[in-house]
Amino acid sequence: MSGPADREAVAAFLTAQWGSPQMALRGQLFDLRDFPAIVTEPFGRGLATFDPEAGELMSLDADPPGQGIGTALVEAVAAQLKARGHAAMLVTTTNDNLDALHFYQRRGFRLVAVRPGAVEEARRLKPSIPLVGFHGIPIRDEIELERPLT
Repeated sequence: MSGPADREAVAAFLTAQWGSPQMALRGQLFDLRDFPAIVTEPFGRGLATFDPEAGELMSLDADPPGQGIGTALVEAVAAQLKARGHAAMLVTTTNDNLDALHFYQRRGFRLVAVRPGAVEEARRLKPSIPLVGFHGIPIRDEIELERPLT
């Protein structure tokens, strides 16, 4: 797990991947540097940030995809959250991110909420969120998934 000394390295990684270490979610702006992070091969292949209080996977990046890096990071976060007494792990993605929806459902996550229009609200907090995302799909909604940790 990364420590306070890794804060800026986490920020640099997230900025390279997503343009900023900030994430707008559920009408709030989060700085992912404020959360614990699990890294693989110092910021070159994978990074997961999570909220240990809420039991939520905040971000997940694995490069290259399809090599088991993302799965290993999800399992590492699951172990951390289970050790803290959480019965389930949450994650939120957007309606355009079909690859993420596929990935999470294959790993035992189930859809538990759809927040129509939530990304439009998020853009007020983080204007850099694009209008169109993966596969040319307009980014509009947040989709929350949950996986039991039992």
